[in-house]
Amino acid sequence: MTKVLHTENAPAAIGPYVQGVDLGSMVMTSGQIPVNPATGEVSSDIAEQAKQSLANVKAVVESSGLSVTDIVKMTVFVKDLNDFGTVNEAYGKFFDEHNVANYPARSCVEVARLPKDVGIEIEAIAVRK
Repeated sequence: MTKVLHTENAPAAIGPYVQGVDLGSMVMTSGQIPVNPATGEVSSDIAEQAKQSLANVKAVVESSGLSVTDIVKMTVFVKDLNDFGTVNEAYGKFFDEHNVANYPARSCVEVARLPKDVGIEIEAIAVRK
């Protein structure tokens, strides 16, 4: 049975989709852009954008009862691949702060444009163990 995930701790969907779905053994998030859900603001700094997108992913995953340690795969979309190093640094710190034993598998791709002209969007897959 599929359960739709929704939390006020991540930005609302800006189109005909949901923040995430819980399939029972697996949770999939929609791509999370770096909108602060409390203020609606987006930082112009790519490191801050990465942190906010990761925080939004975390909020959706946690709304299913899972945690960052349950994330097994992430896909990162960046507007400029020259930001790869900065994004990697924020990404690594995020998982280190959550005491993740092994980083999840990940893809990182450059895209022409993202919603609201942000610099990054991140989606995740988490599993119940």
